[in-house]
Amino acid sequence: MHYLALALDYDGTLATNGKVNDDTLAALKQVKESGRKLLLVTGRHLDDLLQVFPELDWFDRVVAENGALIYSPATKQEHLLGELPPEAFIQELRDRGVDNLGVGKVIVATWTPHETTVLETIRDFGLERQVIFNKGAVMILPSGINKAAGLKAALEQMGLSPHNVVGVGDAENDQAFLDVCQFSVAVDNALPIVKEKCDWVTQGSRGEGVIEVINHLLSSDLEECKSQSQRRQILLGQREDGSEVNIQPHGTSLLLAGTSGGGKSTLATGILERLIDQEYQICIIDPEGDYNDFEGAVVLGSSHQTPDVKEVLDLLEQPHQNLVVNLLGVKLEQRPAFFMGLLPTLLEMRVRTGRPHWILVDEAHHLLPSSWDIASITLPQALNGMILITVHPDHVAVPALKLVDTLIAIGKEPAKTLTTFCNTIGHCPPDQLMSGDLEQGIVLGWFQKTQQSPFRFKIEPPRMERRRHVRNYAEGNLGDDKCFVFRGAEQKLNLKAQNLMMFTQLAAGIDEDTWLYHLHQQDYSTWFREAIKDDSLADEAAEVENQADLTADDSRDRILSLVEQRYTLPA
Repeated sequence: MHYLALALDYDGTLATNGKVNDDTLAALKQVKESGRKLLLVTGRHLDDLLQVFPELDWFDRVVAENGALIYSPATKQEHLLGELPPEAFIQELRDRGVDNLGVGKVIVATWTPHETTVLETIRDFGLERQVIFNKGAVMILPSGINKAAGLKAALEQMGLSPHNVVGVGDAENDQAFLDVCQFSVAVDNALPIVKEKCDWVTQGSRGEGVIEVINHLLSSDLEECKSQSQRRQILLGQREDGSEVNIQPHGTSLLLAGTSGGGKSTLATGILERLIDQEYQICIIDPEGDYNDFEGAVVLGSSHQTPDVKEVLDLLEQPHQNLVVNLLGVKLEQRPAFFMGLLPTLLEMRVRTGRPHWILVDEAHHLLPSSWDIASITLPQALNGMILITVHPDHVAVPALKLVDTLIAIGKEPAKTLTTFCNTIGHCPPDQLMSGDLEQGIVLGWFQKTQQSPFRFKIEPPRMERRRHVRNYAEGNLGDDKCFVFRGAEQKLNLKAQNLMMFTQLAAGIDEDTWLYHLHQQDYSTWFREAIKDDSLADEAAEVENQADLTADDSRDRILSLVEQRYTLPA
């Protein structure tokens, strides 16, 4: 079960004319009985809700006042995310003719056409307040407070991630919280702009639409609707025609297999970076200490210390905490047993919290060996959100391999890698396999569920890899054949710049004639393009080279500034 919570707007979504009908209430009860959480996300005041909606205590959290107030029905506790504006401001609105003014514990609200008066009063008082519209309602809230902020705060209290939430709404002020939810739904009566941005639109309106969502949620965990969501796909790379290769962030299991040095870690690091960018929680099982420098994650364990399983779970209880479990301190022959003890606890945590969203297992042939006693652990029916990395797919436990739905072959003889995988699990290899080795950065992908043939694509490199290249060009030794040599018109000099840092130092000290000689020959842009392989830098340098009216100092300052902005200034 991936979707552990259902977040619903009230008016126009759950309720019709302020009331929730019996059929919708029965559906909500089924959600509770399934073990999922219910959250109400509304612009209404809490006191108002308590009067019109007796079933409010069915909900695990209520986000009221358009995100400004969080209420826990079980404990009756309230948590405010802001405070009311000064009483003088509220009185001034009344004095200026703003009627039907509703004052909550944080929110102040009225109706159109008073929005202009509201904005003018906010300006005149110099308040840091924002105005949010909800059909005809005009809501005044502290800056940064909306339904998304309230939902995030409520989920934080519950130890849940928005990536395990389905959101349903209908109006302008729902857009922020719907965008936060992993799967967003607009009921049929929703505004066109809301429908346009949601993953799915129901056939029914209001409560009928909510029942429709609940039926799909309970029957299949929205599995049949997942393909309609394009918002959160994870980029793998680009095909030859420039089209993107993506995977769904949920319901996918990857095997990265191939020869050493082929780029498995590069691809894996890029995937992990993009998952973290979208705030998915990841857990890396690292037998060799290869991910010790991975940014955005805490490392547990070292060559001198065995990681503690309880500490692993304690850290992962924090929804935004990513983790590397370093197994160097575990003896090689004991690592499979350690992993067999860790994996069930991670899978149990997933059942309870939906996290970690992704688990990466490096050196899978060591941690899940083919000699693995399958009776010692029970695997789930689907290994969602799992990345297995191995040199030898035939040395990985068959029960684990059979749960893989996407294979990416990397390095030498990718067709052999794919065939070995198929033979190991008893699957017929696809026809028309491409022969030959793969160039660095090119991989062979096979998405079994889609029934399409394997295809080559260029991987999207990770930021860490790009930074390594930047450091190499800025500070490394490019070799004699790629050095820039300041010689001058008469070839009297032989000043070699082995990297961009040295280039900037030498360029700052050479005489004007030498600088202008190379400038007019466009040597700088040529070097940037051919040796540094930075077309963007080369293009901008060429623009400087083509400006005949620039002095030597001006052109030098501009080109060195271009280099420093990209390569040599501190991050």
